[in-house]
Amino acid sequence: MGTIFRRTERRPIPQSANIVEKAGKRFARWHSRGRLRTAPVEVAPDGSECVAVESGTYVAKYRDHAGKVVERSTGCREEATARQKLAAWEREEEQIRVGILEPGQLATARSAAGSLELHITAYGQSLKARAVSAVYLANALSAIRRVRDELGLNSLKDLRREKVEPWFAKAIAEKMGARNRNHFRDSLTRFLNWCRETGRIREHDLGKLPKADERQDPKRTRRALTEAELGRLLAVARSRPLEEARTIRRGEDKGKLSAEVRPEVVTHLEELGRERVLIYRTLVFTGLRLNELRTLAVAQLDFTPGAELIRLEAKNEKNRAGSTIPLRSDLAGELRDWIAAKRLPASARLFTVPAGLRRILDRDLEAAGIPKRDERKRTVDVHALRTTFGTMLSTTGTAPRTAQAAMRHSDIKLTMGIYTDPKLLEVREALERLPGMRIPSEVDKGSPPTKTPPARGKTMQNGALSGNVRQSAEIGAGSERTGENPTNVNEKAPVTSPDITGASVGLAGFEPTTSCTPSKRASQAALQPDCDRFFLVAPDRSDNRSSRSLRGMCRLVGVRPSKPSPKLRLLALHTLS
Repeated sequence: MGTIFRRTERRPIPQSANIVEKAGKRFARWHSRGRLRTAPVEVAPDGSECVAVESGTYVAKYRDHAGKVVERSTGCREEATARQKLAAWEREEEQIRVGILEPGQLATARSAAGSLELHITAYGQSLKARAVSAVYLANALSAIRRVRDELGLNSLKDLRREKVEPWFAKAIAEKMGARNRNHFRDSLTRFLNWCRETGRIREHDLGKLPKADERQDPKRTRRALTEAELGRLLAVARSRPLEEARTIRRGEDKGKLSAEVRPEVVTHLEELGRERVLIYRTLVFTGLRLNELRTLAVAQLDFTPGAELIRLEAKNEKNRAGSTIPLRSDLAGELRDWIAAKRLPASARLFTVPAGLRRILDRDLEAAGIPKRDERKRTVDVHALRTTFGTMLSTTGTAPRTAQAAMRHSDIKLTMGIYTDPKLLEVREALERLPGMRIPSEVDKGSPPTKTPPARGKTMQNGALSGNVRQSAEIGAGSERTGENPTNVNEKAPVTSPDITGASVGLAGFEPTTSCTPSKRASQAALQPDCDRFFLVAPDRSDNRSSRSLRGMCRLVGVRPSKPSPKLRLLALHTLS
């Protein structure tokens, strides 16, 4: 059976306390928070005098499931409430003892009910152990604490979807961007995942909170610069530092480039303009990010002829992987001359990148006549130079997989979709380079085309009924020419539907023709070119394969055959149109 009690704490005697004696014992009296306090005076182990004060809350003392004596503060000032808490703890230990509960489950439940700030602090220490960047650490903890403070959450068990969703609804009403909302969601989800992995909670439901669609709600869409805009930007970047120093700011000559500048200042400003041009060119032709360029040292450049490159350190790269970036030969030459002119040691930074480079770029864009935002509200900033690099790779015909490697992206969709400006892609030129599609001639060069209505039918290939039925000789009169083959059996049929007219049809396709005397009906059909019948002739065979083949061809071209003659297998084909 457990007990509750108040701990006795020894504290120094307050300066405002009065020492009194009562029944042979000394007591100290003083006022604290508007109340008169009295406590006995005792001698501490070090020989100094102190007062013995009872704690304001009760402490519970009981045995756990393993029989070990445990003392825990109840946090209760009232005795009845403290005893209820003691009874609950004893029931939990009894359930563990009989096997109803697991010790880990009980520890998880107690941890979830603990202070939320303690878990956030422990999570911060875990992130530091993973060697994340200082910016990532600060952003992640700031997002968690902001949601906690605005919702008034005190423990892990309060961090649930039903309590967090109203906060995101309010963020949408306040026009918070989709990307920012996803940042808060991901920060909270990663924090709770860590709590689950470390046994602080059993599960959470924030993973079911839907992510915002950043494509439907873009806060900032960057565009690439054209070649002409890049030329104007570099020209302005080189000349603007000196021109601003020579510009008169007030008076009658305000705006004129007539101010006197000392020679040493002119030299410094010219070097500043040269450095700014190199910064822009390096960003455009390497795709480096701003922080990667800012931390780039001279020792990371390799000027081996034909294999010039930059070696990025993993700690300075975004994905912490470490990469090797090839350099253009002309850019490598300019960087080599820059290092030699400045006499930079190997440990020095390649450039002195100003903290306000974004504002400097905005002024350079304005001076060059390049709009900050285009008609589609797309912006140009420092990172847009990386977009320009990706777009230039696409417009010059670089393979997508090669462009992905140059951009150092893990997903090719990011290279092709986000870092390629579709407005600058030469789509029309690409369409003009597509091969043409020509329709083969449907009429022989020797026969002029005739305007006749087409009949329903299907085109046949070699060895079948030719789609152009106007080209053969007549049957009957002129039968002496039946030994000739009027058509080329190796010629492909046209891709269009055939024009079948009532004109007579010669021997086409199946077998070499033979001389024969045409029947009366065949002669009549030959003398009547406007009739709706024409004839195919095949040599007689012992089997019916020829007849079956001809009938099959008739069905394909949409005509109705008549009964063939027994000797020559003469088929009269009637058009069905």
